[in-house]
Amino acid sequence: MVRPSRRRVPPTVPEMNSLPTPDPLEPKPRSAQPANGTEAVLHRTACGPEQLDGGQTYHAATGDGGLAAPPTFRKPARSGSWTRDMLVSLAISLFIILFLYQPVRVEGTSMLPHLEDQDRLFINKFVYHFESIQRGDVVVFLYPRDHTKSYIKRVIALPGDRLRIVHGTVYLNGRKLKELYVPARFRDDRSVPEMTIPKQECWVMGDHRNISSDSRDFGPVPISLIYGKAAFVYWPVDQAGVVH
Repeated sequence: MVRPSRRRVPPTVPEMNSLPTPDPLEPKPRSAQPANGTEAVLHRTACGPEQLDGGQTYHAATGDGGLAAPPTFRKPARSGSWTRDMLVSLAISLFIILFLYQPVRVEGTSMLPHLEDQDRLFINKFVYHFESIQRGDVVVFLYPRDHTKSYIKRVIALPGDRLRIVHGTVYLNGRKLKELYVPARFRDDRSVPEMTIPKQECWVMGDHRNISSDSRDFGPVPISLIYGKAAFVYWPVDQAGVVH
């Protein structure tokens, strides 16, 4: 039996609006498309802002229809940040003063004219853990004959140096030592026969040679007794400065 084929008839779409039939010869208007191929549709609202698809709203800064750059957002200033920075700086300063430096007071005039009686200064307690003692350093050490006392003197000779003093003039390794830190009025005429400074010991002397009790009296100082280098005079204020 042959049955007739049933043809499907497409449903009829009701026309909502009657549109004019476009003329195939009329040129089509160009549609602005972004470079990435996605069409951006601009909607203008009655209150002025311009909104792009996607929900972000920008305000036009020009009157010719162009869009202004997106607004920048400033981070709110952190009140109290300066207080925190000041406290951190203060803590670091206290750490340096209390643990790296030690305040001491000079008693006596054996280091005139550079250090006077009752001067207050800081000594660096750790400098000789990182570098060696140098000639000319002003050091603080325990008095070899009484470790309850501390002396402050200038290093003149190091271990292995040959030292000789003739009528107040110091000769080091056969050459006259230029001591600009000793004024002529503070020199004396004491002499010391030639000797070689032992290992791990230093020869120290005060700048005021007339009155200083130093290695000329108690011999070389063991390096193990030296515990600081004079760094900075902080009192009196008019004499504040680095110790040379």
